[in-house]
Amino acid sequence: MHPDFTLRPARRRALGLLAAGATGIAAGLHLPAIAQAPKEIRIGYQKYGTLTLLKGRGTLEARLAPQKIAVKWTEFPAGPVLLEGLNVGSIDFGTVGEAPPIFAQAAGARLVYVGHEPASPGSEAIVVPKTSTLRTLADLRGKKIALNKGSNVHFLLVRALEKAGIPYSAIQPIYLPPADARAAFERGSVDAWVIWDPFLAAAEQQLGARVLADGRNLVSNHQFYLAARSFAEQHANLNRILLEEIAKVDEWGKANPGEVSTILTAQTGLPKNVVDLAASRYAYGVKPMSLEVVREQQRIADAFHALKLIPKPIVVKDALVSSL
Repeated sequence: MHPDFTLRPARRRALGLLAAGATGIAAGLHLPAIAQAPKEIRIGYQKYGTLTLLKGRGTLEARLAPQKIAVKWTEFPAGPVLLEGLNVGSIDFGTVGEAPPIFAQAAGARLVYVGHEPASPGSEAIVVPKTSTLRTLADLRGKKIALNKGSNVHFLLVRALEKAGIPYSAIQPIYLPPADARAAFERGSVDAWVIWDPFLAAAEQQLGARVLADGRNLVSNHQFYLAARSFAEQHANLNRILLEEIAKVDEWGKANPGEVSTILTAQTGLPKNVVDLAASRYAYGVKPMSLEVVREQQRIADAFHALKLIPKPIVVKDALVSSL
């Protein structure tokens, strides 16, 4: 059973996030909403994952229809730009990997963690072309490595270099979004690419990319659900509904892998063999924020600050709506 959130008396206006039950996520944000329900919920999602399944199944729309609340879905190519949308008010809720919330919090974004999926370290990797002479992490010294700056794979690269004893300054990071990074990888303009599923699976299946190292034994690679702070504080009931529907989709996904691939293939436009590979590495089961996971995020934040990748130190707990 997942730990419940506990509210301190000194923070009576703070919101509890989740209480887990036998069926997954049960109770939720305990205080009543202090604003009138919106006409729509604006959700940011990426090309893959539980929110893509939720969109494909249409169950959230059905749940909100009696309240006359519509759902607007906006696809983003990566987590950093999704959180930019959250910060400027174009979306209310979304999902990203480990690093984007840290970069966003360091930039002053008013966002809050709402929950997370289990660790999925095999869903991201450092890949090289199939003809590459690079065989170990130590071979990355001095090489051009493509990645999306501030995305979940940024910490994977930091940890991989640390394991190999290579200073971050000893490689040439080439900061590119996934589509541009793939083009550079195919042209041979970069020596390696750090990328996540389903782009990782596509590189393996379509380009024959070879995995130099994935996240196992290096990073957790949690997916986080985040909300604009104003949305989380004013619409507690809608946050609860979102998390309940995500939990239901997670349970359904674990039990129906074939149908998951069918929905994701339709939603992403990717070939089924690519989706099947990516889906085989996905971890289902939304959980509330725990002290352990917050500490993991803090270690990532501290590492980024030490490398001067973020401009100032941050306290991850400041991006919670309740105290752990």
